[in-house]
Amino acid sequence: MTAFVTTDTVLGEVLDAGLAERINTAFGHRTVGDLLHTLPRRYRQHGQRYDKRELVEGERVTIIGTVTTSTTRNYTTKQGQSREMLTLTVEDEDTTFKVVYFAGRKIKFMLPVGTVAMFDGTVSRFRQSLDLTHPEFLVLHSVSGPGRELKGSGDLAALARLSAEIDAEGGPSLFDRPLLPIYSASKSVTSWDLLGAVVTAIRALVPVVDPLDDTVLAAGGLMGLDEALRKAHLPETVKDADRAGYRLRFDEAIALQLLLGARRRAVARDPAPASPVRPDGVRAAMEARMPFELTAGQTAVLEEISTDLALDEPMNRLLQGEVGSGKTIVALLAMLQVVDAGRQCVMLAPTEVLATQHHRSLTAMLGDLGERGRLGAADEATRVVLLTGSMSTAERRAALLDIVTGEAGIVVGTHALIQDSVDFFDLGLVVVDEQHRFGVRQRDRLRAKGRDGTVPHLLVMTATPIPRTIAMTVFGDLEVSELDELPGGRRPISTSVVPARDKPRWVQRVWERVREEVEAGHRAYIVCARIDADTGDAPGGTSGGDDDRGSDRPPLVAAVDLYEYLSTGPLAGLRLGLMHGRLPPEEKESTMSAFAAGDLDVLVSTTVIEVGVDVPEATVMVVMDADRFGVSQLHQLRGRVGRGGLPGLCLLVTNAREGGKSMERLGAVAATTDGFVLAQLDLVQRREGDVLGDAQSGALASLRLLSVVDDGEVIEIARRHAEEILDSDPGLDQHPALAERVRRLSGSDESDYLFKY
Repeated sequence: MTAFVTTDTVLGEVLDAGLAERINTAFGHRTVGDLLHTLPRRYRQHGQRYDKRELVEGERVTIIGTVTTSTTRNYTTKQGQSREMLTLTVEDEDTTFKVVYFAGRKIKFMLPVGTVAMFDGTVSRFRQSLDLTHPEFLVLHSVSGPGRELKGSGDLAALARLSAEIDAEGGPSLFDRPLLPIYSASKSVTSWDLLGAVVTAIRALVPVVDPLDDTVLAAGGLMGLDEALRKAHLPETVKDADRAGYRLRFDEAIALQLLLGARRRAVARDPAPASPVRPDGVRAAMEARMPFELTAGQTAVLEEISTDLALDEPMNRLLQGEVGSGKTIVALLAMLQVVDAGRQCVMLAPTEVLATQHHRSLTAMLGDLGERGRLGAADEATRVVLLTGSMSTAERRAALLDIVTGEAGIVVGTHALIQDSVDFFDLGLVVVDEQHRFGVRQRDRLRAKGRDGTVPHLLVMTATPIPRTIAMTVFGDLEVSELDELPGGRRPISTSVVPARDKPRWVQRVWERVREEVEAGHRAYIVCARIDADTGDAPGGTSGGDDDRGSDRPPLVAAVDLYEYLSTGPLAGLRLGLMHGRLPPEEKESTMSAFAAGDLDVLVSTTVIEVGVDVPEATVMVVMDADRFGVSQLHQLRGRVGRGGLPGLCLLVTNAREGGKSMERLGAVAATTDGFVLAQLDLVQRREGDVLGDAQSGALASLRLLSVVDDGEVIEIARRHAEEILDSDPGLDQHPALAERVRRLSGSDESDYLFKY
């Protein structure tokens, strides 16, 4: 073992080579710092009681208890060998465990009645009994009294030898500590393996240099880093553990905020095409003919955006708002402001269906203001061009010509716009719809298409609301604007859960309700979780709660099957359409156009209509197997109806069990139409990555301890300190340790660029 150990020391130089390799394979820990920044899952306190209800069968547990009974029974193995099975009763406070050793002849002398021992094994249940079969053990207090050498088996025996070394050096025994750390284990690495590795590393670790100034430590009441790394694993009190954990989460938060702050400053270094409002341009003409007034929220947000666009510093703004809150008209007016300055705008959508929908709706809103070069166009007109990957060669060539010559003022498209072959005449603004569908690199490739070294302004829109503290982390290089009110004319949407398993008659009522709406001149969506019997669960959805697993659950309803059933059954005589992701783009477009034009009454679809699709006459949204979708996804689907001044109805059909988690989630969706409330619920119930998606950069994915859901207060404090540090030391020249942490988060190439002043 090396004599000089730092947090950068490779584990193989500190630990047994085999253990170091197993830890690296199981957890990706390569250095001492990696190991020490992985905190215990919990701490086992002496005298702490187990709650039987919290014990999960198959879970690995550690108990400290007294052997109260001991019985043996002889038996013969299949190979004809004579064995002695030992059965112990171990009481851990008021919880009793049955501990069984099938080869217990020697063990019975080590664990007589009255022995206090630690047992580590996998819980099983038999009737009302909690069983541990052949667990590892460590004798803490023998019936012969203290002072004897610790005895044990497996990894606990190895840990006992380490504890004996510590005892010999005058330190406290590991097993007499008030709090014993318990780590998340794997098949090849136990909690005790990790504890032994941590203790070995801490004993050899030289004092760790703190990357934070004394002023930051004092202002935040933070524990020093060296103390935190040690007390996070071997605390004397719960307060010690909490303070140490807080300090290590703060370190991740400030490194992330320094990275995001550096990105904001890096973008601001490059000039942007200033585009002030013109009183006589196409934007003014559009505002003069709009048949409605903007809400107070829309007006305020548009003013923020307009002010940004008028500057020669690149705008970086996130516009998030409720489903149907009117983000599109705000984005259109912002784009027209840039068009008035003689520049182009791009609206980037995640799917061809949504891109086509945006092109159609922008063209309709503009009317003759969007028909530049055509007979009858207004004097101030611009041109709106669509570019998608599925266009014919001739269509694509014509679109590219309009883009490169500047004839197209607004370009709508998908990932095809990111391709190197797409050149713009003078790109001034990039609008990204549904940011969580795009990664940071995709966004930045479009920004690199500015003219003469300028960086286009950026407006990111999402209808999946994210609480502000979380948006500050995920989109920390963007300013945040919110639309939290609905425009006039939007009617409330009524949502009901239809329990198909328990009340199958209600499903027939669903189809009757759809027919009633169609007969009243309205239209309906019916959304399924899969296309046909060969496809799996809902894309982007959930697999249902734990309460819904089992062989008695009916298979998911497939769009193809339901379309055929409804066409000849409950909805026979109505005009039904089918749309899903495997259809050719032109067929999807024609189906969607037919539905929008009123040539179809009912659209049976998968989630390709989740966002952006706008059919004002649609009043009913039926979601089959609704429990297989996330909360925010259901809210998005619900937002497709009630957009034309008519009341909307959303019916969530499910086979989930009453009283289960899935039914509880659906009830929450039915109870509120507040997207921000539902987004918070979604973040709590599901993994952050599932909700935030590609909005997470590599930096967020690399966080070990910080939770963007739970650690909002830590993040806000860290952001303030990060801004102060960057204001006084933008290159982090005076903070080399912090610069190294940022480099690890971002990668060396980006770090070199960000801090090159």
